[in-house]
Amino acid sequence: MLATRRGWGARGCLQIALLLGAAVLWASRQSFSEAATAEPPPAAVSAERSLVWGPGLRAEATLPVRYFWLQAVGSDGRNFTRSPPGNAQFEVKIKPISPKEVVQIHVPKFLDRNDGSFLMRYRLYGSVKEGLKVEILYGGAHVAESPYILKGPVYHEYCECPEEDAQIWEKSLSCPSEHPQIIEDFAMFPSIDLQRMFDEVPPRFAQKMGAIVHYTVIGNHIYRRSLGKYTDFKMFSDEMLLSLARKVHLPDVEFYLNVADWPVEHRKANDTPGPLPILSWCGSMDSADLVLPTYDVTHSTLETLRGVTNDLLSIQGNTGPAWDNKTEQGFFRGRDSREERLQLAQLSKENPELLDAGITGYFFFREKEAELGKAPLMGFFDFFKYKYQVSIDGTVAAYRFPYLMLGDSLVIKQASQYYEHFYKELAPWTHYVPVKRNLEDLLERIKWAKENDEEVRKIAKEGQAAARELLQPHRLYCYYFKVFQKYAERQAGRPEIRDRMEFVPQPDDRTSACSCHRKKPSKEEL
Repeated sequence: MLATRRGWGARGCLQIALLLGAAVLWASRQSFSEAATAEPPPAAVSAERSLVWGPGLRAEATLPVRYFWLQAVGSDGRNFTRSPPGNAQFEVKIKPISPKEVVQIHVPKFLDRNDGSFLMRYRLYGSVKEGLKVEILYGGAHVAESPYILKGPVYHEYCECPEEDAQIWEKSLSCPSEHPQIIEDFAMFPSIDLQRMFDEVPPRFAQKMGAIVHYTVIGNHIYRRSLGKYTDFKMFSDEMLLSLARKVHLPDVEFYLNVADWPVEHRKANDTPGPLPILSWCGSMDSADLVLPTYDVTHSTLETLRGVTNDLLSIQGNTGPAWDNKTEQGFFRGRDSREERLQLAQLSKENPELLDAGITGYFFFREKEAELGKAPLMGFFDFFKYKYQVSIDGTVAAYRFPYLMLGDSLVIKQASQYYEHFYKELAPWTHYVPVKRNLEDLLERIKWAKENDEEVRKIAKEGQAAARELLQPHRLYCYYFKVFQKYAERQAGRPEIRDRMEFVPQPDDRTSACSCHRKKPSKEEL
């Protein structure tokens, strides 16, 4: 397949909303198809023909960490499907346009995704008025349409400067027009009676579960009260709400968020009284909760290049050896948070040629440690030394599942009643290999995988490509905003700041200092 020149930066942003996702999938899928035909790689990288695209090349796309992709293309127009040979490397230089502006920018090296494509991340620690200049070089030559000029202002993560027009903001991030999970979730709730919620949620859920946080957003200011003793995880919902409110003006909305691990609303649509729309971090086949991206993926997104190592971006450059050099075994490490995990460890002891599975910590089944042993901890990136990743539920949905999908191993997924926000956009036997909940067919699946390597590799690549598309960090913001927008549209009654609610402030230290061009100056400033 021949590469085509496209402009993705400030100059010539062609059909970006339609092409961004397609380019990600195209690059990944081409890597597999060309590798499978054993076609010799291009002889040399062409800086001019190589492709660059992504939200990190758009000034208005404010994110905790900005990012973009690069596809290496040969002088003959063919995409590289492996890391280009030789000593030359892609490099990037990012600096303010104006020499008068000084700002700290963390710019690590490109992440090599081992399929001919690269991922670039950078974090701004301040805002710039005039804009940024992004130079991308290969062997000293500018790549694609480099230098890219991000015309200012360009805001950093902690600058409070929300876009008032939701459509403009969604367009700046190329947000999908619809999310299948959101459509499905809200189908049960054509109208949301705020007074009924206020009357029924506290006695039904707060007293019993003790993990409900009641939020109201008015005028893009956030207020909340904790309902129950187990609401410490509100720090994760607070940080995501505050981050979103710094970027776009949220609708006035009043809702209840369940910060426990499991969904809570089990009434059916035809029950009397009917179900209540509680927001939760995971859903299940027998619950009516409105599903949000998990606190784990949102927190890791907020802390990328700062406080975490496992995040949706860094994993893409740490997927272990090439496919042919991976160990042909099923692999699992994790706590004893579900009985099937113990069963998996026992299967591993009995079938070490097929499976390397171990329990790293005992809490629920401490009596089993003497029988099964305790496996040493491993760095998550080392998981991808193995060809087959076994995904088993924990207390609820396995929160590592999205990270496993971003690797380049085959994911073998246990049938589960629980799911995350993106799960229903994946298909068994297309993006992963399913196994029964009781794992009775797991060994058979691993044997099949070893005997059908090319088909398995295709499934792994399709799953990785889908995950790269669905789990782009900016799409988490799109998803959260769409949930609040849909919720607000269905509200019967006006959101209120209730008794015992406290204001959740934005950061006001030096890290948040910026001059927002959208804010009207106060009388004092005039």
